[in-house]
Amino acid sequence: MAARHLVCHTFFVMLNCLSETNRRAFLEGVRAYSPTLPAMLSWGLVTGIAMSKSVLTLPQSVGMSLLVYAGSSQLAVLPLLAAKLPIWTILLTAAMVNTRFVIFSAGLAPHFSYLGFWRRTLLGFFNGDIIYLLFLRRNFKPGYEPGKEAFFLGMAALAWTCWQVSSIVGIVLASLFPDSWGLDLAGTLALIPIMVSAITSRSVVVAFVVASVVALLTFSLPYRLGLPVAVLAALIGGMSSDALIERADLRRIRRRVVAEVPDSKAEPQIDLKADVTSDSDTVIDASGVSGGQR
Repeated sequence: MAARHLVCHTFFVMLNCLSETNRRAFLEGVRAYSPTLPAMLSWGLVTGIAMSKSVLTLPQSVGMSLLVYAGSSQLAVLPLLAAKLPIWTILLTAAMVNTRFVIFSAGLAPHFSYLGFWRRTLLGFFNGDIIYLLFLRRNFKPGYEPGKEAFFLGMAALAWTCWQVSSIVGIVLASLFPDSWGLDLAGTLALIPIMVSAITSRSVVVAFVVASVVALLTFSLPYRLGLPVAVLAALIGGMSSDALIERADLRRIRRRVVAEVPDSKAEPQIDLKADVTSDSDTVIDASGVSGGQR
């Protein structure tokens, strides 16, 4: 109870320190992220239970949850830690799983490039798959925009808090959650509507299909290499689709312009009767003028 009051007090003090624009944007970020809480809570709980049932001690599990804050990497390295593999193998596996964050950082760079290094590093630490997706859907303009950073932090604060709470609950109370409950499946099912809502164009459909197929084909690769391979294949597929769609649009525009503009190479039609009449009038006028002069 005291901890809850402390968290609420800290939250409201932080809000009061913000300007009216940033306060409103922060709360908008919280509201934008709130529909994804079932998925976040499920995955945090699953990750906490997995860490508790691994070779990690209770302090090590809590420390990993607080400092690493990357569920996919945490789950990926647990079997490697149990097998006592070399540290370079564990680090390489975690790096491969988190390769997608290189893409996320590149996508966020134009929006926060005006901030200092450590501030950008902090935003990068709190970034995540769903946060990045919801941030892009807001269609912010690159560069400084009032409330943009506060909106991002609103989502990040809610995501980090819910993840840590559910993860630590899973660590401490792992024995109360039997494997038959299928919490990992619940987390996956909760993420499906979010992924479907992100499919907004034909190129995204192509990237989604390519990533799914490649991920299935490369599932057995060591060091979780299938994930970066699937991400790279999705990028190539999406970019190729964009290029093909753009070319098709340009060809369609050219055909429309050609159909609307008259053919300049067509020979002009000559009215021979009008020309003959005009020439006769010219001859008569010339005769009259010459006769008057004489």
